[in-house]
Amino acid sequence: MKTINVRELHERTGAFVDLAAEGHVLLVVKRGVPVAELRGPSSATRRRTLPDRSALLARFPRLRGDSGRFLEQDRA
Repeated sequence: MKTINVRELHERTGAFVDLAAEGHVLLVVKRGVPVAELRGPSSATRRRTLPDRSALLARFPRLRGDSGRFLEQDRA
């Protein structure tokens, strides 16, 4: 586990995110006190996909017109 301080994290965030994505665990310290861990997501999180929402959206009625106009009329 690599230890970095907050200033290093601020200056090189992209490089540390790349390390975490490769599987490294980084311990972030502030004034010598551990405050956070930076690690990549678990394999279950990486594989998660969004559900198909087409069936849900099909249940809503189709409206003609611009939604902005409906909002304007509602607010008037």
